[in-house]
Parts: sequence; C-alpha cells; structure tokens
Amino acid sequence: MVGDFLMGAKKNIQLLPGRLMPGDTIGIVAPAGPFDRKEFDRGVAVLKAMGFRLIVPDDIHIKNGYLAGPDIHRANLINTFFADRKIKAIICARGGFGSMRILSLLDFESIKKNPKIFIGFSDISAILSVLYTKCGFVVFHGPMVTCLGDASRKTRKALLYAVSSDARLAIMAKTGKTIRHGLASGPVAGGNLTTLCHLIGTPFEPMFKGHILFLEDKGEAGYRIDRMLSHMKLAGCFEGLAGLVLGSFEDCGPGSEIVGVVDSIFKEDNIPILAGLEVGHGKNNITVPIGLNATLDADRQLLSFHESATAH
Repeated sequence: MVGDFLMGAKKNIQLLPGRLMPGDTIGIVAPAGPFDRKEFDRGVAVLKAMGFRLIVPDDIHIKNGYLAGPDIHRANLINTFFADRKIKAIICARGGFGSMRILSLLDFESIKKNPKIFIGFSDISAILSVLYTKCGFVVFHGPMVTCLGDASRKTRKALLYAVSSDARLAIMAKTGKTIRHGLASGPVAGGNLTTLCHLIGTPFEPMFKGHILFLEDKGEAGYRIDRMLSHMKLAGCFEGLAGLVLGSFEDCGPGSEIVGVVDSIFKEDNIPILAGLEVGHGKNNITVPIGLNATLDADRQLLSFHESATAH
C-alpha cells in the first residue's frame, strides 16, 4: 500500500502548490511541541516583513505537556487550513515531538484536493513525508516560525525564494564532502533521520526507491546514527536509492565520524553521496522542496532542481 502511494506521488510530482505573492495569506499551525511566545512573535514579524498576511489561531498557544494541545486539536488545525481556500500556504510554529501522533487524524482526501505550500522540518518531517507520499504534491523542508526570528539572512532569503520565485533552485555544498562520486536524478525525499526511522513498520513508512534521499539530524551520537541507518537498510528503505545527500548533523559529534558511518552503511551501493548541505538544524537552513525532481552531482557538490517548486 505504501509503495502504491509512493508510485502515485512520483507520477504526480508535477502537482505543484501555488506560488506565494505579496499580500497572500499564510496560516500557522502547531502540529508538534509547544513553543516560546517571544520566539514565535519574532518569527511572525519576519513573515509580515516579507509581505504576507498571517492567520494565527487563537488557541495555537495551548499546551498539553510536551505537546501543543491534544492530538485532535493539532490535526484539525492542519485539516482546516488546507480546506480554507483563502490560505495559500501553511507553516509550522515548531517541531519537537508529536507529529507522528496526528498522522492518522489528517484528512488526506481533503488535503489532496487543496494542495498548497506546507513548510516545516525536524519532527515535522513525518508530515512532510506523508503529505508527499499520500497526496502527491511538493512540500517544503524549511525553517519554522520560531526559527525565523534568529535565522540567518541566507536562511530567510532561501525560504522566500523557494516559495515565491519561478526560478529553478540549486543548492551548493560550498564546504561539502564528496563521499561517493557520480551523478543521479530523481525526486528528492527525506528529512530528519530520527523521525523518518521511527515511521518504519507503520502505515506511513517511507520508501525511497528511485529517489535522491536527503537526511539531517541533531543531538544524535555517531553510534545512534549508525543504528538508525542500519535499521532502515535492513528494513529495505534504501533499495533502489538513486543518491544520498547529508545535511547538517548538529551536535552529533565529529563530521568525519558521520561520514565514516555513512560510507560504511552504503559501501555496497553504487550511488553518488554528498555531505555538507546547509540544511537542517545548523546556522543556515536552506529550504528544500520534497517531491521535486532534481539532479545530484556529487563531484560538483550540487543539488539542482529541474523546475521551480511552485506553480503560478
């Protein structure tokens, strides 16, 4: 069943969300953990300065322990905003934990009929993955509201460019490392390694055959990264993989250790592998369209997309 969804998504990758224009409305949701109000307000100010109108639900600040409210509340915000034709994009307030708990509560039939820009990363990778595989439209691995206030200029600029430009995006790893040479093309999938690994064995398990897989993480020791990658390999997640790109692995130990782990896990795979993309929990978090066709040139340390990520 999951494979069928994936094949459907792969065939429908031309289904692009509408491009954001100045004055368009963005809805803010909180599918995972609660958040700091000052950080949230600073992020809201950044989005307004970009020229967008915002809809902030009155009850977005409620807390339920380490969650931003009950599961049904968090899921309903997403369902409601996808169904609202006035809202052109949805951005998440924060990651943390909780996205997996609401996957079965999302109204995929309604969402599929109303494709629009959806932005988040970290724990939100669970939702990005499922929206792509079940609904077949491009979503965006990018900074969230509470990150934007302190985000680098490069991060903010990349987000705006990805959702409002008709240009083909190209992301270069200027200080990257080529682990395995080569060239490969396919739709980009992936996100946070820990989150994606925990989807294995569920109805929402990701399958990456024919894809360029992107992975990033934070605060995971080398042996845990080894364990997760080994788990995914044994589960067959990497069968038929076109290529692999590593983003930032913040607070995960020496970069050389992560490179060594990846090189070992994929030693039998003849695919291009590139490390060092400025995507994830690092200083810069470049927005990556999930589900969009791209070419990975590990020798030039470049991930270049074949078309713009949005439709006019």
